[in-house]
Amino acid sequence: MGSLLESTLPLPNQNDKPGTTKKSKVNNMVKSECKGRKRTAAQTPSGEEEAIGSRKPPKRAAACTDFKEKSVRLSEKSFLVEAKKDQLVDEEILALRLTLGQGDDDRPNRRLTDFILHDENGVSRPLEMLEVDDMFISGLILPLDGTSDKDKERGVRCEGFGRIESWDISGYEDGSPVIWLSTDSGDYHCLKPAATYKKFYDHFFEKARVCVEVYRQVSKSFGGRLDCSLDELLAGVVRSMNANKCFSGGLSIRDFVVSQGEFIYTQLIGLDETSKNGQMFANLTVLATLRDECRKRQTLMQPKAMDSSGTLKINSEDRDGETELNASGSSACAAEEDEDMKLARLLQEEEDWQSMKQKKSRGLASGSSKYYVKINEDEIANDYPLPAFYKNSAEETDEFIVFDSDVDMCYPDELPRSMLHNWSLYNSDLRLISLELLPMKPCSDIDVTIYGSGVMTADDGSGFCLDNYLDQSSSGTGEQTIDGMPIYLSAIKEWMIEFGSSMIFISIRTDMAWYRLGKPSKQYAPWYDTVLKTAKLGISIITLLKEQSRISRLSFADVIKRVSEFKKDDRAYISSDPGAVERYIVVHGQIILQLFAEFPDKKIRNCAFVIGLINKMEARHHTKWLVKKKVVQKSELNLNPRAAMTPVASKRKVMQATTTRLINRIWGEFYSNYSPDKEPQCEMKEEEEVEEQEENEDDDDAEEDLQPGVEQAEKSSSISRKSKSCLVEKEVKWDGEPVGRTTSGEDLYQRAFFRGDAIIVGVAVLLEVEDSEEQPEMYFVEYMFEASDGSKMFHGRMMQQGSLTVLGNTANEREVFLTNECINMELEDIKQIVVVDIRSRPWGHNHRKDNANFDKIDRARAEERKRKGLPVEYYCKSLYWPEKGAFFSLSPDTFGLGSGFCHSCRVKEVQKEKEVYKVNSSKTSLVYNGIEYSVYDYVYISPHHFADERADNGTFKAGRNVGLKAYVVCQVLEIIVKKETKEAEIKSTQVKVRRFYRPEDISAQKAYVSDIREVYYSETTDILSIDSIEGRCEVRKKSDVPVSDTPAIFEHIFFCERVYDPHKGSLNQLSAHIKLRYSTGKFSDAASRKKKGKSKEGENDLEIEKQIEASQEKRLATLDIFAGCGGLSEGLHQSGASITKWAIEYEEPAGDAFKLNHQESSVFVNNCNVILRAVMEKCGDADDCISTSEAAELAAALNENVIKDLPLPGQVDFINGGPPCQGFSGMNRFNQSSWSKVQCEMILAFLSFADYFRPKYFLLENVRNFISFNKGQTFRLTLASLLEMGYQVRFGILEAGAFGVSQSRKRAFIWAASPEEVLPEWPEPMHVFAAPELKITLSGNQQYAAAKSTANGAPFRAITVRDTIGDLPAVGNGASKTNLEYQDEPVSWFQKKIRGNMAVLTDHISKEMNELNLIRCQKIPKRAGADWHDLPDEKVKLSTGQVVDLIPWCLPNTAKRHNQWKGLFGRLDWEGNFPTSITDPQPMGKVGMCFHPDQDRILTVRECARSQGFPDGYQFSGNILHKHRQIGNAVPPPLAYALGRKLKEALARKRSS
Repeated sequence: MGSLLESTLPLPNQNDKPGTTKKSKVNNMVKSECKGRKRTAAQTPSGEEEAIGSRKPPKRAAACTDFKEKSVRLSEKSFLVEAKKDQLVDEEILALRLTLGQGDDDRPNRRLTDFILHDENGVSRPLEMLEVDDMFISGLILPLDGTSDKDKERGVRCEGFGRIESWDISGYEDGSPVIWLSTDSGDYHCLKPAATYKKFYDHFFEKARVCVEVYRQVSKSFGGRLDCSLDELLAGVVRSMNANKCFSGGLSIRDFVVSQGEFIYTQLIGLDETSKNGQMFANLTVLATLRDECRKRQTLMQPKAMDSSGTLKINSEDRDGETELNASGSSACAAEEDEDMKLARLLQEEEDWQSMKQKKSRGLASGSSKYYVKINEDEIANDYPLPAFYKNSAEETDEFIVFDSDVDMCYPDELPRSMLHNWSLYNSDLRLISLELLPMKPCSDIDVTIYGSGVMTADDGSGFCLDNYLDQSSSGTGEQTIDGMPIYLSAIKEWMIEFGSSMIFISIRTDMAWYRLGKPSKQYAPWYDTVLKTAKLGISIITLLKEQSRISRLSFADVIKRVSEFKKDDRAYISSDPGAVERYIVVHGQIILQLFAEFPDKKIRNCAFVIGLINKMEARHHTKWLVKKKVVQKSELNLNPRAAMTPVASKRKVMQATTTRLINRIWGEFYSNYSPDKEPQCEMKEEEEVEEQEENEDDDDAEEDLQPGVEQAEKSSSISRKSKSCLVEKEVKWDGEPVGRTTSGEDLYQRAFFRGDAIIVGVAVLLEVEDSEEQPEMYFVEYMFEASDGSKMFHGRMMQQGSLTVLGNTANEREVFLTNECINMELEDIKQIVVVDIRSRPWGHNHRKDNANFDKIDRARAEERKRKGLPVEYYCKSLYWPEKGAFFSLSPDTFGLGSGFCHSCRVKEVQKEKEVYKVNSSKTSLVYNGIEYSVYDYVYISPHHFADERADNGTFKAGRNVGLKAYVVCQVLEIIVKKETKEAEIKSTQVKVRRFYRPEDISAQKAYVSDIREVYYSETTDILSIDSIEGRCEVRKKSDVPVSDTPAIFEHIFFCERVYDPHKGSLNQLSAHIKLRYSTGKFSDAASRKKKGKSKEGENDLEIEKQIEASQEKRLATLDIFAGCGGLSEGLHQSGASITKWAIEYEEPAGDAFKLNHQESSVFVNNCNVILRAVMEKCGDADDCISTSEAAELAAALNENVIKDLPLPGQVDFINGGPPCQGFSGMNRFNQSSWSKVQCEMILAFLSFADYFRPKYFLLENVRNFISFNKGQTFRLTLASLLEMGYQVRFGILEAGAFGVSQSRKRAFIWAASPEEVLPEWPEPMHVFAAPELKITLSGNQQYAAAKSTANGAPFRAITVRDTIGDLPAVGNGASKTNLEYQDEPVSWFQKKIRGNMAVLTDHISKEMNELNLIRCQKIPKRAGADWHDLPDEKVKLSTGQVVDLIPWCLPNTAKRHNQWKGLFGRLDWEGNFPTSITDPQPMGKVGMCFHPDQDRILTVRECARSQGFPDGYQFSGNILHKHRQIGNAVPPPLAYALGRKLKEALARKRSS
């Protein structure tokens, strides 16, 4: 409550914990006195009872009308989860009852969130206006016993309740203020104000925070000084609040504390009544001094002439610093302030607060961490050499070529890390320039651009030894000879310093990578000396402060004096003149501040020297840059001046995507500022409102989840219509005779009349809904019938607007989708008929132009209707099936027949039939989950149903497959029904099974040397519940097992030749007396084990295996775009589904590798934008092609032979590829004004290939984060584009490790099939793998997973590192011999498949580590999971004589910020799996676990290729870096093989239909 009342109320116990402890009961007598005083001040005429009775009920707060809108507009996340609206009640008492929690006593305590405090007119007011006016509350009331946002579901919203009788502050002991509001009925702990009220509440909350901070500075329990001076008190508060976002620097914090001195004083002396330690704040001189300082400021601000009733009467004791207290502990002076004065004071406070906030937002106070004070070049010029220019005749490689262009990286910490030696920094004129001129934080509006050149090597963690840095810089012996790659960098965006003892580590960052700086070039060394000297000075100052017993006593001036006393032989010596020392420290201040910021001791970081240095730097009026959020936005072109003169030209040229008009229209209309008349530039303007963006950003990381945005709801077109003004008749009447009967005997009709409208089968209608705020639901009339009670009914299938599907805000507002949701409704519930055109277009590239013309006319007609205000006419051409993650084309024979048959009902019936459990009368077979199991069949049993597997399961560790078990293969011996019932139940039925053991059940070594499909007979039997059965399989003789040359396996077929005795541990050949009944049926995958039948809309109901084996279908002629080295094409080719006749790849080494392995293909090593332009020109469709003039010129310049070999529409059956998404990785900040940026993305060209060629099938592969790039917009626009073309579409995420490779690699895929083809399903994961179920969040809180997680079981065990590379010969660090002998025969099943018929081992070559990293590798223990944490803490002497730390200093000192740098310098586990394959394995890289399990080296190219599933015969091209990059960018062939098998099944299904 305000200053009149605060001291009269006993506050909650200062030991109360915020948010958990109930508010202490307030003394009723005191409360009554307060209330009476308020009413007396208001001069209520009729006494207390009359005042209460005559009080007008408050109006609802004006801002409260937004509460219902917030469920849609607050944020993407709130839109996603707001399935239920808040419960709204009118009375506070009812709200308190509905939120009753555990342990509630007579006085209710609740939490309050999303609240607004307002007067009786509904106008929002600051809390302290309670002193002069009645205040009320509108907000969401929650039980006190809750801590999660999820408990909002239990909240009750109440508007305009109260009045507020008082407020209190608690949380002093916890260091965080807790605000309590009290009404007559209860006490409320304030959590979070509504967004519209935040500007009022923040001010009061900061006042409360200052009270808490002052309390901690003077409280005995916190070691505070009771005798401190006011300056010391203020300095302590400033230090503790320096990071507060509400203040822009120490000066503004100090002013705010002083301005609130009287408020602070009154609050703290109010704690004296409840003090437990005997401390009396009223006796503290410093608090009285603070109060008096506040009064002085208020007096200066007051007008000289003032009515006596409007002034504060301060008696003589007050002037002496003491306040006269009345008996109740109230401030005597407080009662003298009349209401006008209170109001004026409160309004002035609010105005001052808002003024301070505005200054902060304008950047006038730069002490905040949001700003970076830039050094002015002229002030440091004398500390550097005379101007010089960078000279280097050596060839240098563009940084953009070295690093991936399609790695999904958004934040600086995720960028690759390297070392840079013999380096120099320069500007665009090649003038050598100081690193100091560049910010040490990412900033916007940088007015300096610095580039660099040097020799790049792997990051070995080394740094500079400051004790002899002069020997390493200008006085060195000359250029170093470094074995690395000469490189020139793109613009440097930031740099940083880390230090420890005498070592210093300086790193720079571009948009492509981090570089730790080694020794500079001899030419640049003098420019680096100053930086190192300043760093040494900063470390010396920190050392000086650490030696002080009380750091706070050493001011900025004291430090300057001490530094000027350094001896001349000290490395940190500057001058003996304090003025010269101060100048040097201030102008080089940012380096010193960075060192202080990195230091772990908080007292050092916030010492008086730091505050003084900041103030001195501000006083020099240095340039201030706004610090922006650290999100990497990759450059599109390397503007380094070396690019224009280096012999190695930069190949990475960013070109606007060549598109068809359809793709350009779809994406261009979404990005609303697109203008076809403007030449787009591939640049993105930096965001200016970074600070606000950081505060509002959602921290949830759901990388594979698509979160539908706010736009999804906003773009939804209303489907409500004006009702006809002339209602002819409200009774429903049939028109005509019955046309048939339903299966239940009800008469069917084709036509009915209602309200003057004719309703016929096949129309779409809107239904009335109970909630008037909801949009009417649209249904398609399947058939109409008359119920037995005479009700006139219709059966309808829901039609869903596109904005309510996964398409969200990218959907066409006129397109609706048929769904499988269906209902029976009375015809009289129909609101009106809507026009929905069921579209079916001719398909093929030859119909593309005609369809485009039709669409153009249709859009123009729709716009005309919209302009005239006519109802929207919708169209429908697809079925949306979210449970299958797909859109299917409509089949005319599956809907609108009027026959009483509903396809959706049939889908549900089939599902219910699968759920029916049956046992036949002879108990020899049963049906469970739609599959029939008979006695002597072989089944999968969950491993968790066996005691030994349950015990072993605890060995599993995150990120590894050790301990995960495959299904147990068993044979059904008997079906046991416990009791006779008319219908068998699952719980009353068991099966007796014989267990077949696997090699891994015996030992890991046995698993390694055995066939993955082998099982062992045993006499072990068990009786299990039915729900332990996971599916069917077969056990055959080994000679009957299908032969496959690939390491991928998809048949559920095992073989058995031996018997295992688990008690003896013996393994023997099957003896003659064991009569093993082998499987007699033939099936090879899940599809053939399911119910027979067919459906174009995606059901797995057709037996296709026989057709696949019997027919010799034609492979699809395929075009692979962004082909890389050909991993995707290899797997698809192995499956027999396709043959890649054409491939497009931009990088020459990768294109050469593709040619080596796919000699039947025409490979175009060129930009796909150029190729598409050339194809469209060749076919005479240049008018439909939107491209740059550069693309047109390059297309015209193509060789005649190249043009002759180009594919043409009609020749290409299948297009696949993985477009690079480098731009999208930073697009989380993009908005709908980013069209010029998006035009440079290759996904537009990729989709344009599909649009122009119109192949039968299309497959897009990408990193799993493709789903969430740009907040899901890119993913949704891709789906929308394919649907607009007329394709059927399926989307999902798969884990490659579950398909037969020993590597974690999650990839997103989008299948598209023409409306005439069958849409492929997802392959079944066959191997156990430690990965979660990869779900995509759809609309309406629905989630879809393409495949289930196999962490709890799968048909086969995981492929291990030993399975993958255990047979390869040992090689050393830097092995470079490209051809070797194998030396040993393959051992594991995987090795035999992957080696094939190869006699010579190729590419078993390893990157060479430098001496230090090699020593580190040798010191890493040869055991599972060992990494840099296992290095001994010691120094080693290198061959150069240099003594360095074995553990890179940067790792332990920055581990907390980087997940402990887990895995860096890590060894692989023989029984585990590989990490995600990367393009440049290095021990300090993004994936640092790259050491061989037993050998002291980095993994070889061939080992990495095997981890991806490439056969040993697969060839790679270029140098070792090129080869690693080709492998790291590839799709694992076994995963592509799995997709190809499903494509092959879809082709067979099409032929059979």
